[in-house]
Amino acid sequence: MPMIGMRDVCWGFGDPQLLENITFQIRKGERICLVGRNGVGKSTLLKLLGGRILPDSGEVWRRQGIRVAALDQDVTAEFDGTIFEAVARGLGDNGRALAEYSRVSRALETAKNTQLAATRDQLQHTLDSDNGWALANSIENVLSRTRLEPQRRFADLSAGLKRRTLFAGALAGNPDLLLLDEPTNHLDIETILWMEDFIHRHVKTLLFITHDRAFVQKLAHRILELDRGRLVSYDCDYAAFEIRRQAALDVENTRNGVFDKKLSREEAWIRKGIKARRTRNEGRVRSLQKMRAAYRARRSKIGTARLQFQAAERTGKLVIEARSVGFSYGQAPIVKDFSTVILRGDKVGIIGPNGVGKTTLLKILLKTASPESGSVRHGTNLKIVYFDQLRTQLDEQKTVRDNIADGNDFVVLNDQKRHVISYLQDFLFLPERCRTPVHVLSGGEKNRLLLARLFTKPANVLVLDEPTNDLDVETLELLEELILEYPGTLLLVSHDRAFLNSVVTSTIVFEGNGQVLEYAGGYDDWLRQRPALRPPDKKVPAKAKPKTRPSPSKKLGYMQKREMQELPQKIEVLEAEHEALFKGMSDPLFYKKEKAEITGVKAALQRVEKEIESAYRRWEELEAIDAKEGS
Repeated sequence: MPMIGMRDVCWGFGDPQLLENITFQIRKGERICLVGRNGVGKSTLLKLLGGRILPDSGEVWRRQGIRVAALDQDVTAEFDGTIFEAVARGLGDNGRALAEYSRVSRALETAKNTQLAATRDQLQHTLDSDNGWALANSIENVLSRTRLEPQRRFADLSAGLKRRTLFAGALAGNPDLLLLDEPTNHLDIETILWMEDFIHRHVKTLLFITHDRAFVQKLAHRILELDRGRLVSYDCDYAAFEIRRQAALDVENTRNGVFDKKLSREEAWIRKGIKARRTRNEGRVRSLQKMRAAYRARRSKIGTARLQFQAAERTGKLVIEARSVGFSYGQAPIVKDFSTVILRGDKVGIIGPNGVGKTTLLKILLKTASPESGSVRHGTNLKIVYFDQLRTQLDEQKTVRDNIADGNDFVVLNDQKRHVISYLQDFLFLPERCRTPVHVLSGGEKNRLLLARLFTKPANVLVLDEPTNDLDVETLELLEELILEYPGTLLLVSHDRAFLNSVVTSTIVFEGNGQVLEYAGGYDDWLRQRPALRPPDKKVPAKAKPKTRPSPSKKLGYMQKREMQELPQKIEVLEAEHEALFKGMSDPLFYKKEKAEITGVKAALQRVEKEIESAYRRWEELEAIDAKEGS
């Protein structure tokens, strides 16, 4: 049974509108990805569905009692409070009361204040009477499941942890439908994998926007494409969608070609003069008028960006050589004893968690920062172009065109002069958009502008630090093709697994504790090679008989089969224990108990949650082996 949807919804300024007669519905249990080019109205559609803006016409309907929560694309403005307070304040009156109660309680821990104490008592009374402590328990449960520390200051978090906090806030209200707008932005691969797994296990109904193709393929089993104001549904995964969409575009192009030829013939006929105005031909004239109207109303598909690197003289065969490089922040090692040789034409990906030191390693390899130990040597004739993920090379106050040409009308590309407006149109900037200041651009537009700026400079070494954030899939795929054809050398920092798989020939991976290792191939190749990297066995004494290591069985043994049979009952017992603990914490009197007892119950809840997660994971492992055995 449908739970929410739109009926003939229109929205937008001017003609044509951004959204035209949008009709669709979402059923319980569906995980849907909304795709489309930057600027077609995907975020607007989510806001309409969430009730934050109203349609110009049409209806957004929902089943009575349905709860909808949303995670926006942009990280919220700075908030001087804890993670708990950041989550709570978005959950209605009780949530705001909880956030204020937490803030006041923190203030009273450091200084006595009669007025604050009275405020705390009033808030406590409000929460007692409105059963607000049940919501507190729900928030702490979600923070535990999302691995967040409630008392950490939100302002001190990385962009990735802030995004995870907002994700937790969307979950805390226990929504029937979750709306996610670019949830993987600013997240490292480890966190993206965690989010994939969390959604797969815990979120039943979902509508999300993302440029991460691996994320879509893992989670979505229905695709909605927003194109030229219209919405088309594809009941399939992302790989099948790409095939079906291309077939639909081919049919549209063929149909338009036939129509255009017929229109051209009719226009030639009407120009012949008086014969066309005879009474017996009035029907043909009216038909031509309808064709003209249909041609004017046709919305052309948004153009494709045309990207092209400027040619530069080749480097020598050696580009960069690092020997025994070491670097640390205080006592924390970033890189220990790292060596590599990068040759002309190599395309190297750099992978690691946020904050681990990937950008630092890039700077060391580029010799804009010095290692504490070891050395870095460059080859000859390096012309380096650097894409900075923070986009500091863009002047936010200048216009789009001035960021490219600095007041000039032309740019020089491969020794040819070209008008700056024409050049920017290659990157999908309309002439009027070229005159707007950069600070009003979307994230995707800023990334395209930075690419446009960089491509005006000849380069034989291309350094891209998180270039894929906010780019739509079509531009991503075009950038992939461009890099594959690029004859120079590439250093790429990215959390986009599909992008890494497509373009890099080797990967440098931060494995933790300063250990940085190099692997052949892309992201999936790294995953396949990782298991082979085990610590060497201890040396066996000369007279001792070496122990043989048994190879892992591909079939379930008796104990494994018994374990698989007993796991559902074990999970049922754990979930019953979890429910009992949760129910106890929902009691308004729970938070009036001794602090040690409260802490003990919370610790027990976290332990049970980890055991449930571990049991589910083990059950899936055993079932996978059993399924292979039976196939």
